[in-house]
Amino acid sequence: MSKLIELGIEKGLIALDADQKNILYTTQGKRLRYSDPEEKVRAAAYLSLVLDYGYLPEQIGIEFTVPHRVPNIYADIVVFADKTKKAPLIVVECKREEASEGELEQGIEQGFGYANSLKAKFLWMTSGLRSDYFNSGDFPAMERVVNRLADLPRAGETHASAYKYVKGGVDGFELKTVEEAELTRIFKQAHDALWAGGKRNPAEAFDELDKLIFCKIWDERVKRKKGEPYDFQVFSSDYGDALKKRVQKLYENGRDKDPEVFREDIRLSNAELQTVVGYLAATNLHATDLDSKGRAFETFMTGFFRGEFGQYFTPRNIVKFIVDALPIDNEQRVLDTSCGSGGFLLHALDKVRRQADEYHDDKESKEHWRHWHDFAENNLYGIEISEGIARTAKMNMILHDDGHTNVIAFDGLEPIERMREKTKNQGFKPDRFNFIITNPPFGSKIKFAEKRYMEDYTLGCRDVNWIDLKLWTASPQDQQIVRDQQTTEVLFLEQCHRFLKPGGYLAMVIPDSILTNSSMQYVRDWIEEHWRIVAVVSLPQFAFAANGAGVKSSVLFLKKFDAATTTAIQKLKQQAQDALFDQDGKALNALIAEKKTAVKRGDAEIQRIENELVAKLEALEAQGTLNAAVKKELKTQAKVEIDAHKKTDAYAEWQKALSDDFNERIANLKEALQDDFLAEIKAKLDDYPIFMAIAEDIGYDATGRLTAKNELITVAAELARFIGHIEAGDKRPFA
Repeated sequence: MSKLIELGIEKGLIALDADQKNILYTTQGKRLRYSDPEEKVRAAAYLSLVLDYGYLPEQIGIEFTVPHRVPNIYADIVVFADKTKKAPLIVVECKREEASEGELEQGIEQGFGYANSLKAKFLWMTSGLRSDYFNSGDFPAMERVVNRLADLPRAGETHASAYKYVKGGVDGFELKTVEEAELTRIFKQAHDALWAGGKRNPAEAFDELDKLIFCKIWDERVKRKKGEPYDFQVFSSDYGDALKKRVQKLYENGRDKDPEVFREDIRLSNAELQTVVGYLAATNLHATDLDSKGRAFETFMTGFFRGEFGQYFTPRNIVKFIVDALPIDNEQRVLDTSCGSGGFLLHALDKVRRQADEYHDDKESKEHWRHWHDFAENNLYGIEISEGIARTAKMNMILHDDGHTNVIAFDGLEPIERMREKTKNQGFKPDRFNFIITNPPFGSKIKFAEKRYMEDYTLGCRDVNWIDLKLWTASPQDQQIVRDQQTTEVLFLEQCHRFLKPGGYLAMVIPDSILTNSSMQYVRDWIEEHWRIVAVVSLPQFAFAANGAGVKSSVLFLKKFDAATTTAIQKLKQQAQDALFDQDGKALNALIAEKKTAVKRGDAEIQRIENELVAKLEALEAQGTLNAAVKKELKTQAKVEIDAHKKTDAYAEWQKALSDDFNERIANLKEALQDDFLAEIKAKLDDYPIFMAIAEDIGYDATGRLTAKNELITVAAELARFIGHIEAGDKRPFA
């Protein structure tokens, strides 16, 4: 229930049934159905006329009969000049909040019809989210432009103000804070007005709305004295390009200070500008609760991107869990290599804001502001491959009062040096970040033919078993063959390692295939050499189902080893491999050589042919009749017989049986050698505890509906404690 409705009930202007299905307008004695969406808008309009504009309830008619119309038609609200109700002054036409632009335009025409019949001087068409005001008495009946007003006159006044929203509310209204649900509807209705049912591409409409939100924010930042009007609103004198010029000036001022947010001009007509400004003008985005406006933008944006681009963003509960588990503070650098709309960055910023509250009692102090703002401006970084989504991330950060400076539109897998060169942002450097929190796209394939940077990744090259490397004569470096393709999540593991400082933490949502599939053993081996595995938190199958993805996933927490530790692990492995191969490699080589000999020797039939050839040659030589020509002829005959035999099913069956036998024996030897190697490594590598958890109830179900429990809250607290012990150097974090 809104504050206006609560105040109306408190003052006895209205009353609601216990179940809130019906509303009673006390003075008028009208009982109407409050469950009707239009009735909620009418109730708010009526109370505003009384409480904000100063009209007496006795001056106001509800469901007032419009004369000269058959059958009888009723105006939603009519305000009269006095209690006698003889001189209609204002007609109010109400539409539901979700009304389309067509319905709202129809509402204006309907309102003019009533106002003309009643000879009322003013018209107010409202949907609760949008309001249009007109002088309906002093202009021709069809005028809809020059008779547009900024507001209605107050009680006792004959003329409306030139503007409605004023700093401090002096002779006007101050901007208002709104709740999440209302702001979500405002964003949606404004977007739909620009989209116009297909008149404009939805992505283009979203972009234009972003620009106007940007202008709205800059208007709120302009220094004004009390009584000075805000520029981002419709003035009564806004004829021609007047509104466009004011908004364009705000846009240019913003672009001067933030040239990377928007490059294109605003591309809207005067009428479209009036409509969207009408939706946004009343709201104080700066003063509206951060969480409320963040959720509103996220809700609207997620629905839009899911429908238009198939983009899915990490659910809030998972983002919050990851950020809560990590010891992020204002002095550390945080990066998201696949930042999407900026969810991880915003939660990191929110965490630092809460820390500022703990350190500084005065939330309005400069020290409090610098605590979180310096972090937002200098320590928060994001990379997003889509320019449109990166721009949205910037706007999302701006809505949260900053943190957009270091969000770039770039392929997060490109070489870091190229990233820095192309974007001119010098903050993207190797070994620089303390935390990386990210949810990279799953399953997308990077093809070497399209992205040559694949060859720069160790995990972009084919994995070769160390035993096979020992059996080859070439060096391991000569065997680094680039894969035809690799999944993005695997490459991001390596790219994140490059970005992090030694001792830095990576928290990444990964598909469970990395942890379980035998084909991904080489990835797990690489992780073992480069990271301390801190934690694995398993998410339910449905964790991303509401966002359109059903891949079973987990959150992997890793702590980067320094170069010396990685080198020591690799050296230890190399030494163990050398020692084991020196010990057991001879038997393997002998078996491989035996296989080659057996294949070369052939089956019994080939041996019979070769034995007969030898016998003939020896007999002819003993007789003294063997010469070069005869010898050549006999060998040719034998070769023809052997070649013919090799084409028979009998030979193919023998060859398969022989290969299967030897391959099994070779595989058994390799497996035994690998088992010995793993046992050796397990005995020699440092044994450290790993935090393992399975979260089954994560605060929502497969449809996205909220549940009563969220196990991730408990897991985050325990994991944070575990990491705290690790950072303190405790060898027994579970103790």
